[in-house]
Amino acid sequence: MPNKSSEPLTKVRLDKWLWAARFYKTRAIAKQAIEGGKVQCEGARSKPSKEITIGTVITLRQGFDEKVVVVAGLSEQRRNAPEAQALYEETKESIAKRELFAEQRKSQPNHWPSPSKPNKKQRRMIHRFKQGEGS
Repeated sequence: MPNKSSEPLTKVRLDKWLWAARFYKTRAIAKQAIEGGKVQCEGARSKPSKEITIGTVITLRQGFDEKVVVVAGLSEQRRNAPEAQALYEETKESIAKRELFAEQRKSQPNHWPSPSKPNKKQRRMIHRFKQGEGS
């Protein structure tokens, strides 16, 4: 049973901490990310029930970004954003790496336009190809 007194926490479940630190919107999503290998604790895969302490290094992937954070505080309750950000510190190497990858993504075109629309002959060929699939 969780202790409801005002004693400070010494250990918290990984999935609860990720939810409380606002990395994931729900605990279920945090659990899926941990089980899917997107979250590593101290450089190794872990279970959602792994108990973490202050100073634990957590690596997590969210979309294209990979963050390396050090646990600075523990909480089992989800609070407002400034309090949640106080629960962790992202490493300087992680910040630099994320910014570099973001800059590389921005410099690449996100849409490769076709040189032109298909002409009449190409449209007929496309139409014949699509009609042939159904028959």
